[in-house]
Amino acid sequence: MSTVYDFTVKDMKGNDVSLSEYAGKVLLIVNTATGCGFTPHYEPLEAMYKDLRDRGFEILDFPCNQFANQAPGSEDEIHEFCTLKFGTDFPQFKKVDVNGENADPLFAYLAAEKPFEGFGKGLKNAALNKFANMNNKAFGDKAYIKWNFTKFLVDREGRVAARFEPTEDMKNVRRAVEEML
Repeated sequence: MSTVYDFTVKDMKGNDVSLSEYAGKVLLIVNTATGCGFTPHYEPLEAMYKDLRDRGFEILDFPCNQFANQAPGSEDEIHEFCTLKFGTDFPQFKKVDVNGENADPLFAYLAAEKPFEGFGKGLKNAALNKFANMNNKAFGDKAYIKWNFTKFLVDREGRVAARFEPTEDMKNVRRAVEEML
C-alpha cells in the first residue's frame, strides 16, 4: 500500500469507510483516549478543526484502550464524552488496537512511514518514555505507537508527512497543518 487512501477503516457503527473518501484533504490521524493526561488535546484539536476544515482539513479520531486502559468505554460512551466535554465535531471511528498482533493495519503503516523518534527532552518526557516502555513491552517489535494522542499528518496526496508524539506542543502541530494547507 502506497498511501493512506489504500486503507479501509470502521466507523463508530462498524461500517467500512475507505480513506479514499478523504482524497485531496490534509489529514491529522490521531489515536485517542478519554482518560489520559493528554485528553485535553481534544480542545486544541477541535479548535483547529473548526478553523481549518473549510480549507480542506480533516481530523480522524481513533480511540484506543491499549495504554493503561485509558479508553475503556464503548464507542457511544467515548463519543458522548468527547462531544459533551470538548464539543468535538470531527470524525470519530471505531476503537482500534494500534499495537500488537491485532493492530489496525492503518496504524502499522503510519508508524512504518514515520517511526517513533522519542518524546523529547525533560523530566516529564523521560517519565512518559519509561512508562510507555513498560506498557508496550508486551507488544515487542509491534509496539508501533508509544502512547495516546500520537498524531500523523498526511498530505493531500495521502502521504505521511509528519508524526507528532503526544508531548509535542499543539501550537507546533497546528503550524505544520497550516503550512500544509
